[in-house]
Amino acid sequence: MASNVPATIPALGGEASLNRYLSEIRKYPLLKPEEEYMLAKRWEEHQDTDAAHRMVTSHLRLVAKIAMGYRGYGLPVSELISEGNIGLMQGVKKFDADKGFRLATYAMWWIRASIQEFILRSWSLVKIGTTAAQKKLFFNLRRMKGQMDALEDGDLRPEQVAKIATDLKVSEEEVVSMNRRMSKGGDTSLNLRMSEDGEGEWQDWLTDEGPLQDQIVADREEKDVRHQLLVEAMGDLNEREKHILTERRLADEPKTLEELSQEYSISRERVRQIEVRAFEKLQRAMRRLAGERHMLPEHA
Repeated sequence: MASNVPATIPALGGEASLNRYLSEIRKYPLLKPEEEYMLAKRWEEHQDTDAAHRMVTSHLRLVAKIAMGYRGYGLPVSELISEGNIGLMQGVKKFDADKGFRLATYAMWWIRASIQEFILRSWSLVKIGTTAAQKKLFFNLRRMKGQMDALEDGDLRPEQVAKIATDLKVSEEEVVSMNRRMSKGGDTSLNLRMSEDGEGEWQDWLTDEGPLQDQIVADREEKDVRHQLLVEAMGDLNEREKHILTERRLADEPKTLEELSQEYSISRERVRQIEVRAFEKLQRAMRRLAGERHMLPEHA
């Protein structure tokens, strides 16, 4: 390693030290293609940490440049750069120089992915990027609004919504919803005081419309009881009845009568008859077991 290159990555302590950090990373020389290839092979074949370090430090400027493009989401640039550096390290770790492209081309995808995931985690307590299309909408909406001179307009006009939805291949409802959420600047804590001198919080006024906890517990216990009865009642069936009933009524992807008829070399009607008979036997067995244990009503 060259003597004029620091042995470690410069520390990034916050926004106050950002200018110093940007100045320091310019000291790391860019790699020529053949030099980059040899370093990559040293890392791949010998796990040479010095080689990996040189590949990382020579691309710190790339991380900073990419991170600067995400300044519009209300997060400190220093944190964006730190997350991008993590992505860069992952890219270096998985880089394959024999595929013929430069590290910068490969690593930029890891850098962007790391920064974008950090923004989605930090920007909202409620995860908003649940699909690739929604992530694309989140990270392109500001740019497209800027092109329309609509960054400060609040709700978008119908024609603007339609164009964004068409260009990004999402629904107009998703565009409107995402724009309103981003305009609010993120989520508001439910622990905020309702007034400066009051004791109540916003969450105190929320109404839980879900089932009561005791009802949830009771339902879960009844479900467990029925499952146990089902397992025991299956013992009253022979192997063919058990298999056909399981494949027809209990499997995630039930088999057809035709598939089972070929498996057992019998007609589809015969399979249907066995299924019906097995189901009736199973019901009788479950009622008997329930009655013996006084667990379920007779009509269960």
